[in-house]
Amino acid sequence: MRRAGLGEGAAGGNYGYSNSGYSVFEEENEKLTESLRSKVTTIKSLSIEIGSEVKQQNKMLAEMDNEFDTTSGFLGATMGRLKTLSRGSQTKLLCYMMLFSLFVFFVIYWIIKLR
Repeated sequence: MRRAGLGEGAAGGNYGYSNSGYSVFEEENEKLTESLRSKVTTIKSLSIEIGSEVKQQNKMLAEMDNEFDTTSGFLGATMGRLKTLSRGSQTKLLCYMMLFSLFVFFVIYWIIKLR
């Protein structure tokens, strides 16, 4: 007895596809699947590398932030001392130091120019 709906040349397991046509599509699907799998693996490794680089950069930025905070504290303290110095009675001493520095600069300049 024959089954209804199946032709004489059709096999029961391949659902109407001929063996050669089905295997070509299956091989092509396997190649595309393998290509996709390799691309996904590459993207995964790149994203892991990007993540580690971002962590390293964030650590470096945090260290720089701490160093800038420390430096701004030192600079603020120095500026406060300079304001105190300029307001105090030591203004003449500061002017003398500036004049002495200019004198030393010109003497060094003159010595270098004579050589």
